[in-house]
Amino acid sequence: MKAVIQYFYSLFDRKFAPTAFKVALIIGTLLFVINHGWALLNGQMNSGRWISAGLTYVVPYMVSTHGQYISRARMSKKC
Repeated sequence: MKAVIQYFYSLFDRKFAPTAFKVALIIGTLLFVINHGWALLNGQMNSGRWISAGLTYVVPYMVSTHGQYISRARMSKKC
């Protein structure tokens, strides 16, 4: 449980945020276009799709932060 709480705090860590934000912007946009681009162009975006579109950006942010968190944790154990 301690690791989950530490990971939650790392989501807002200023050391991880710039990289995670860039990853979320690039990967999220790519996934948005793949998954929702056609619906957006055809005016078929409903509230469910917009929620899904938001998660399209949140998930890469969380994954990037997790990778940075794990990497930093492993490096601190080696020292």
